[in-house]
Amino acid sequence: MFWSRSLIPTLRQPPAEAVVPSHQLMLRAALVQQVAAGAYSYLPLGWRVLHKVMNIIRQEMNTAGAVEVLLPTLQPIELWEKTGRREAYGENLFVVTDRHGREQALGPTHEEVITDLVKRSINSYRDLPLSLYQIQTKFRDEFRPRFGVLRSREFQMKDAYSFHLDLDSLGETYEAMRTAYRNIFTRTGLQFVEVEAEAGPIGGNASHEFMVPSPTGEDTILSSDKNNYAANVEKCEIGPRPFNANGEETGELQVIDTPGCKTINDLCDNWKKFAGGKLKAANTLKTVIFKATSVETADHYFFWVAVVRGDHDVNEAKLRLLIGRFHRQAMTVDLIEEQEGLEAGFSLGYVGPDVRNFVPNNTAGRLVVIADYDAVQPGFWVTGANKVDKHQRHFTWNREMAGNRVKDVRTDFSDGEERFYVADIRNAVDGDPSPKDDGGTLREAKGIEIGHVFKLGSKYAEALGLKVLDEKQEERTLIMGCYGIGVNRIIAAAIESDAGHDERGIIWPMAIAPYHVLITPIKYEGQAKEVADDLAAKLTAAGVEVLIDDRDERPGVKFNDADLIGIPLRITLGDKGLAASEGGEVEFKPRTEPKAQMVPVAEAADRIIAYVRDALK
Repeated sequence: MFWSRSLIPTLRQPPAEAVVPSHQLMLRAALVQQVAAGAYSYLPLGWRVLHKVMNIIRQEMNTAGAVEVLLPTLQPIELWEKTGRREAYGENLFVVTDRHGREQALGPTHEEVITDLVKRSINSYRDLPLSLYQIQTKFRDEFRPRFGVLRSREFQMKDAYSFHLDLDSLGETYEAMRTAYRNIFTRTGLQFVEVEAEAGPIGGNASHEFMVPSPTGEDTILSSDKNNYAANVEKCEIGPRPFNANGEETGELQVIDTPGCKTINDLCDNWKKFAGGKLKAANTLKTVIFKATSVETADHYFFWVAVVRGDHDVNEAKLRLLIGRFHRQAMTVDLIEEQEGLEAGFSLGYVGPDVRNFVPNNTAGRLVVIADYDAVQPGFWVTGANKVDKHQRHFTWNREMAGNRVKDVRTDFSDGEERFYVADIRNAVDGDPSPKDDGGTLREAKGIEIGHVFKLGSKYAEALGLKVLDEKQEERTLIMGCYGIGVNRIIAAAIESDAGHDERGIIWPMAIAPYHVLITPIKYEGQAKEVADDLAAKLTAAGVEVLIDDRDERPGVKFNDADLIGIPLRITLGDKGLAASEGGEVEFKPRTEPKAQMVPVAEAADRIIAYVRDALK
């Protein structure tokens, strides 16, 4: 391919709205062009990269036993209503109305459609297990599209779904998919981490994410420095920690007027004005109220009072798991709404751990206090005073919680009149002990999610009535797995990684680079043209992809553009080199090397072919 015959309108400077490296460089290197907020046209270089990623995905998915299909973008809204996901997705779901007044969803994902397809297509256990996948355009009505293709309204995604009669079968396919994902991301040249994850809004009971470490990533990864554990922040467990509810009192309990200070930050910023001296968030206790309501009967509910240190955050996923264990029945768990909180007697924004002493008896009987281990320690504590605009200092667990024996959920998590527990209920942070309990320490990093696998269970099959006859001719509801890859995100993550760019431009892995080799004649004429064309023909015949920069531009412009678009190997042809010795020489410069080497023209093709093949191993 010749540069002049392609469409590569590079930019010297990125648009002002591009703030992360991948967004800046994809625009500058003419991979994409923005059409509207969150919508991009893929230009020739970007389209080639996208197709290379898709081809790798297809090869590995086929090897894993999945079969490719193509599902519609328009999905009947009734399917989303049957599964309850229309409400769950909320405003992120694009909904359009046709001329007949029927509503359709522009699919952000295809669990409903694929389940309906399989329901219409199979009826016997002999058809199982079954794995189907597609690479499809998806839509998500992002409130604030940003970071280029990392958070867009329209994106390419590979989603696969597997269908099974039993958990053993699901487990086998799940592991096969994890292996396929490792192969895919290894082949694309990405440095990735596989982490334990929460299933999130899709549902399910087991989940792993594949992340590319990057300082601009939106997700937080925590990994043990022993290299034997990694999880995202929503899933990450924390190793054993001691607690002590019987520390000495630090002073007489005092109530302080703190008007307008509903948050820890407001409290710390204004503490000197209200009480003198400084207050650190680590010396405060944050108390958050959740309501757990029975799925079967709404009048069966409990308020869960979650307490963490003020510089920590409650992990709602961990809390929900504990609540499920405690009640032993299906419960919905949500942050309490303000009006309901007021009616129940809570002074929201000023609630303290000793809330039981300040609410009506009918509310107190429905309270469970659960505190993180780090919050139940001796020391100086400031907490809400359970009265509007008031906090209390010198809070002490053994004094203010008198009569409520503390229980550790690791050893005693049974219902009883005294409902005060300690548990791991906060987000892990850098420096926490590893849950492997082997002396490891968790270290925090940012990452970009590029893939996610789930064990969905029977959520969608039950909602849409997907059943088959088993070997006893009895109807069985199927269980499912779901396996997604953000195709566009792989491109962005490759650029965002430390090895994916420098101050001059993109540095592509050979496997997904738009071309393997860029031949750059200083002037595309005479001997340089003959050598360039002959070299390109030999390389193309050997399966090496070549782009010739035949533009009538200054050498500096060509070299800057070469570094910007990031082709892994540049071959430069100049009059001086071609005349340097018998047969001439060319410059051989890998994108990652600071200096070029001179290679005889007669040896250039073999040298280039060997370099490319070695990089593709």
